[in-house]
Amino acid sequence: MRELTKAEEQVMLILWEIQEGTVKEVMDQMELPKPAYNTVSTVIRVLEGKGFVDHKAIGNTHIYFPLISEDQYKHFAFDKVMNNYFENDYQRLVSFLVKEKNMDMEELDELIALAEKLKHKKS
Repeated sequence: MRELTKAEEQVMLILWEIQEGTVKEVMDQMELPKPAYNTVSTVIRVLEGKGFVDHKAIGNTHIYFPLISEDQYKHFAFDKVMNNYFENDYQRLVSFLVKEKNMDMEELDELIALAEKLKHKKS
């Protein structure tokens, strides 16, 4: 799997939400100022080439749908961030969240409780 550009991610977020749609239906979900139709169409074709999207043809109309789920991409993106920025060290990640994102003690306690719950689930 490859990383998405900002434009590709914007289109994928819409396709994940609507499940399938034409270029126009994707554009209808975009915020102003909307890119040109040809721009969105090109982005969707690039996503098709990367294996993120496929289409079904109904007459002259193409209906696009995601091949990669949002969860699959989240796992990929998170693993990349963990590798590149935190050296796969969850303590570094938590330390960053506490220091840089001003995580309060209640949120930290919730994170620890979730980690403990997941730890017991795996056992």
